Amino acid sequence: MNHMKYNELEPKAVFGYFKDLSDIPRESGNEEGVQKYLLNFAKEHNFTVHVDKVGNVIMKVPATKGYEKYPSVAIQGHMDMVCVKDAGVKHDFAHDPIHILVDGDFITADGTTLGGDDGIAIAMALAVFTDENCKHGPLEGIFTKSEETGMDGAFGLDASLVESRKLINLDSEEEGIIYIGCAGGIETESNLAATKSATGAGYQGFTLRVQGLMGGHSGGEIDKQRANAIKLAARTLNSLKTIKLETAKGGTKRNVIPSTAEFSFAIKKEEVAALHKAVKDINEAYANEYATQDPQGTITVEEKACPSLTFSNEDSTRLIRALHMAPHGVEAMSTSLPGVVETSSNMAIIETTEKGITVISSHRSSIMSSRDDIALRFKEIMETSGATVALKGPYPSWQPDTSSPLMAFCSKAYEDFSHKKPEITAIHAGLECGIINSRVKGMDSVSFGPGMSGVHSTDEKLCISSVERTTRFLKHLLSIIR
Repeated sequence: MNHMKYNELEPKAVFGYFKDLSDIPRESGNEEGVQKYLLNFAKEHNFTVHVDKVGNVIMKVPATKGYEKYPSVAIQGHMDMVCVKDAGVKHDFAHDPIHILVDGDFITADGTTLGGDDGIAIAMALAVFTDENCKHGPLEGIFTKSEETGMDGAFGLDASLVESRKLINLDSEEEGIIYIGCAGGIETESNLAATKSATGAGYQGFTLRVQGLMGGHSGGEIDKQRANAIKLAARTLNSLKTIKLETAKGGTKRNVIPSTAEFSFAIKKEEVAALHKAVKDINEAYANEYATQDPQGTITVEEKACPSLTFSNEDSTRLIRALHMAPHGVEAMSTSLPGVVETSSNMAIIETTEKGITVISSHRSSIMSSRDDIALRFKEIMETSGATVALKGPYPSWQPDTSSPLMAFCSKAYEDFSHKKPEITAIHAGLECGIINSRVKGMDSVSFGPGMSGVHSTDEKLCISSVERTTRFLKHLLSIIR
C-alpha cells in the first residue's frame, strides 16, 4: 500500500477510523478487539456506552447545541467481517491486520477480503459522532456482533438500551439506493455418518481440484450466476461408478459462494479413462456456460497414491448424486420488485469430519414459506444420501413498508441533496433491520451505504468517492431529520 496516498483519502476521519478497524482482527466470533476499541473511543470523547449481554456496543452521542429536541436517530452496523483469502496467501485473520491497497477510486485488500462490509459503517458513524461541523439531534451507535454467522447480535440486542425509534443501517453496497426490505434466511446442515474401511485392490488414487472461481456474497451476488466449486466437483464425479471418497472439502463461509473445492478419492483402474473424459467434458461445459460471468476457473485431476482407507462406494456415490441434485443459485425472482431475487440457495461448505462428511447450505427468500420450502427440498435431497439433516438459524425477512415516514423523509432528502431520485427497493442479502425492528417496538428503519463490490470475496472493493458522497449525505440527513 502507498501509505501516504491512503492517508490523503477524503474524508480523512472516515478513512482514518477505517484503517484503525482494519488493523484489528475481527472475524465473526472474535470481536473483542473492536469492542475494546469502541469503548476506548467512547471514553476518549465522553460518550455514554453500554455493552449488552451478547456483546453488542450501544453508544450514546448528545445532540448538537440547539438540536436537543430533534428525534434520536440510531446509526447501525456490524463489527465482524467475512475472512477469506486467496490460495497461497499467508495471512492469519486472528492476528494480522488487513493490508489495504489504493487502486484508483477504490480501496481493496492484498489477497484477502477488505472488510468494507461492514467496517465502513462503523468508520462513518464514528466520523459523524466526532465532527464538530455536523449538526444533529441525539444519536446512538448500535454496533452488533456476529452478523455474518447468524445475526447473533441483532437477535440478542437489549432493546432497553435503545432510545431511538429511527434507524439508519449502513450495511448496503449500492450508492443511490435506499433499502426498505430484505430476505429472510435459514441454513441446512447435512451430516452423513460414515466410516472408512480398506479401499481394496485394483484402485487408483486421484485428487480433483476446482480453483479460481470468483465466489462472492451468497445474497447480494447470487444473481450473477457464478459457478459453485462444490457443484462443479460433484457434477464431474457423478458419472463414475466405482468411486470411493477419501476426503471432500470446499467453501469457507456459510454466506460465501464457494470458489474452491478439493475431492480426494479412489476409483477402479478401468475407470481412469472415464475420469479423464469427465474432467475434459466438464472443463468444456464450464468454459461455455460461464464464459462471461466467471471465466477464470479450472477443474483439474491429479494422480496420487491410492488411499488405504476410504468411504464405501455406496456412501460416496449417494453423496455425490445428492450434491449434484441439490439446488444452488436463484430459485425465483420477485414479481413485485423487478430485478430483485426472491428465493435462492447457496451450497456453501463441504468438509470431512471424524464422523463422516458435513454439507452446509444457506437458503434465502423474502417470502418465508418459500424460504422454508426450498430448505425442505434441499433437506429431502440430502437425505437420499443417508445424511441426517437439521434446519438451523432461521431469521425473518424485513417486509418492505412503503408507508414508512423515515423512508419518505430519506428519499426527499436524498433528492434535495443529489438532485437525483433514489431507488427504493429491497435486497436479497440479509440485513439486521427486520430483526432489530422486531426487538425494538416502533422502530422505523432504512438502509443505505457507499458503493462496494465483490464483498465476501478477495475481489472486494470500496469506492472512495462514494464514501465521501455518502458521508456528506448522512450528515445532511442528520441535520434535518424530524
